[in-house]
Amino acid sequence: MDFTQKIYTQLLTELLKNDYSFQTFEKFVARPHKKAVVLRHDVDKLPKNAVDLAKIESSLGIQASYYYRIVKQSNVPQLIETVRDMGHEIGYHYEDLTLAKGDKEQAIKMFEKNLQYFRKYYKVTTACMHGSPLSKWDNRLIWEQYNYKDYGIIAEPYFDVDYNQVFYITDTGRNWNNSSISIRDKVDSVFDIEIKSTKHLIDLANHELLPEQLIINTHPQRWFNPGVGWLNELILQSIKNQVKRVLAK
Repeated sequence: MDFTQKIYTQLLTELLKNDYSFQTFEKFVARPHKKAVVLRHDVDKLPKNAVDLAKIESSLGIQASYYYRIVKQSNVPQLIETVRDMGHEIGYHYEDLTLAKGDKEQAIKMFEKNLQYFRKYYKVTTACMHGSPLSKWDNRLIWEQYNYKDYGIIAEPYFDVDYNQVFYITDTGRNWNNSSISIRDKVDSVFDIEIKSTKHLIDLANHELLPEQLIINTHPQRWFNPGVGWLNELILQSIKNQVKRVLAK
């Protein structure tokens, strides 16, 4: 079984054994280690799952970066505080252009307001766009008119990382780096490394077939212990992927 919390633990353990260090995104941007992994978590929904992953990471001495949406299915203050108190970075998973229906002036006002909201919990210095796959608006386009650095954001993963040096790995669509079901969660990169499963990703690490710098983007709602939640996510994501394949084309 893939996308279980058990195999996620195994992935982190094996990366540690292979001498990867783990950095939050804000620390990686400031001073990247030569052989480093950034764990980026986009908390689209089910923030309790984010707490579960945060506990796993904390037990291994790992700090990760958690990006929360402003909407209620992601934004649960008590759970955000729980993740923060374990030493993880909190960031803003913005979708303001979508929420403002394409109005950039309204969107930047919302961005500033929502950023200040999350700064009640953490000194937020990084933000990451939410893909909003069913929306006609790409949330990154707000920065055609504005500059996020004017709001104290030092980096945004889709703009401030050289993906010809850093291998980007994402579990979008409950697959690893499957561009056929990814609408916006993709980057331009020289790396072309197929990842068939989490076990295969572990094998690549153990055979030293991965680059030295990695960003692994996960969505915590995909990661369960075996049971009803895991099965529901498998079925629902399989249905969603059929729609996303059409949109991606």
